[in-house]
Amino acid sequence: MRILITNDDGILAPGIMALYNAVADLGEIDVVAPDDAQSAVGHAISVLKPMNVRRVHVNNVFHGWSVGGRPADCVKLAMIELLEHRPDFVLSGINAGANAGVNVLYSGTVAGAVEGALYNVPAMAFSLQLSDELDFHRAGQVARVIFQDYVRAKPQPGTCLSVNIPAMDNNWPRGVRCCRQAPVSWEEHYRKETDEQGQGVYWLDGRLPDDDSCPEGDLAAIRDGYVAITPLQANLTDRGALKRVAEWEWPASFA
Repeated sequence: MRILITNDDGILAPGIMALYNAVADLGEIDVVAPDDAQSAVGHAISVLKPMNVRRVHVNNVFHGWSVGGRPADCVKLAMIELLEHRPDFVLSGINAGANAGVNVLYSGTVAGAVEGALYNVPAMAFSLQLSDELDFHRAGQVARVIFQDYVRAKPQPGTCLSVNIPAMDNNWPRGVRCCRQAPVSWEEHYRKETDEQGQGVYWLDGRLPDDDSCPEGDLAAIRDGYVAITPLQANLTDRGALKRVAEWEWPASFA
């Protein structure tokens, strides 16, 4: 079994080390990850500038490719250029912070997994809820169990799962919930500062609200102490709205 690992926190991040250690004995592992943090870059790719790529040895544990680009770039490069053989699975993470609710759209971790799915490779994105003690080692143990179950299930090509692991400051997860993405947005605001030239500088800040409007969603599952597993797809078409929109009055022609 061949496994490609990527992330959005950078190739030196503790989360990717934990994920590598958790699955290293399960197959042949390739690591292709950004050379620095790429949080909240979504599914961006580098088309207007070249990317520096170099081989690195991380903490005397694994060799990998360090890429001056985005998580989606890393998977694309791996598939097209860097790897001699296409992987059987793509694993992204472990991210520092949950990627649930609207975060799914912003997440570079999720984008790494989705990019793998676009190449018809089953993929998973692993994220760990922020807490006082980010226990990536135990999160890796959880990820290993979930991944092994995924392999045994023999997923269809292109299947993509987002896996959110609850904070484990005191306890292990209570179990697993397969659930939908909660339709919850951030409560956002900007902090304004002034630079040395007197120009305005804005910093985005915010938090996910304590919203109970979607008890069957991923955010509720994490808050209840469960691992939340959400199947994702790249096709963003709102099929429920498509027929209604088609029935609206649109121009017959522009001639």
